[in-house]
Amino acid sequence: LTLLGLLIFTLVVLMGRMIRLVELVLNKGVPITEVALLFLYMMPAFMIITLPLAFLMGILLGFGRMSADAEITAMKASGISLQQRLTPVFMLAIVTALLTTGLTIYAAPASNNAFRGKIFEIATQKADIGIEPQIFNSDFDGLVLFANKMDPKSGLIDGIFISDERTTTTPSVITARTGMILSDPENLTLSLHLVEGSIHRQSDQEETKAYQVIHFDKYDINLDIGREISPQGDRHKKEKELSLGELINRIEENQVPKIERQLMVELLHRFVLPVTPLIFALIGVPLGIQSTRSGRGGGFALGLLIFLIYYVLYSLTKTLAVDAGVTPYVVVLPTLMFLFGGGYILN
Repeated sequence: LTLLGLLIFTLVVLMGRMIRLVELVLNKGVPITEVALLFLYMMPAFMIITLPLAFLMGILLGFGRMSADAEITAMKASGISLQQRLTPVFMLAIVTALLTTGLTIYAAPASNNAFRGKIFEIATQKADIGIEPQIFNSDFDGLVLFANKMDPKSGLIDGIFISDERTTTTPSVITARTGMILSDPENLTLSLHLVEGSIHRQSDQEETKAYQVIHFDKYDINLDIGREISPQGDRHKKEKELSLGELINRIEENQVPKIERQLMVELLHRFVLPVTPLIFALIGVPLGIQSTRSGRGGGFALGLLIFLIYYVLYSLTKTLAVDAGVTPYVVVLPTLMFLFGGGYILN
């Protein structure tokens, strides 16, 4: 049941990304082997969520069925204690927790890093893949790009609006009649070539407060993502892409409070989530035994409800820690609540 649930839940989670990736094959001409690699790179990050959920479902459905068929009553009559019944469950919980630990600490950061690198590699080979017409695209750091129309075959972009905040002292707004994204695979650079437009800038200095408008016939914005995808480069990784050692080092070196909280939340995230299979074992066994009247559908709904409550509380504490300035250790609270609650229900 756990393996079947893992397969189903992983496919459901992947479904949202599957449509976009299939579109890359059909409309953008990306080789299916590249898309298959992207699917492979996404799996560890999704399995961090689906593996504990599938384990919880397996417990609820398994013990619910045993209880409905009076097998639990037969075990009690045969002298099989609750501890003996729990032993195989917690052995599986430990195995699931170890697998989740490997995913959160090693596999997920490496796959997230490889996924982002592959996306950049595809972007240089087919530079217009990430640009969608009439949508604000923020794929490049510091740039937000809006295109009114785009020809997928020629790559010609019409009606361009760009917000460029890469230079914080003088952020600018750029408009252009047409443009095209050009890639240089040899130098690993990507540039946006604009035609017939203007650049609007306003100084943030109080003594000047000048507003500047520059008209141009041709203008190139160098996106400089070659360094981002170079295997030897020092690409600035996101916290989800950092190895455990890199994450700890960045926490020690960082001086910005909000970024430090984000890094600490990510570090705690990697050690908190592996505990969830053990907690779900504490909660799932007594609830699975008691849900005799609801049948399989009731056990499935109960499992989703338990996981949803835990995930909502966990997401809420992460938001409080990162955005509201609460201590990062608040992300441990949902796990402790479910741990004590599971122990109380089991007794």
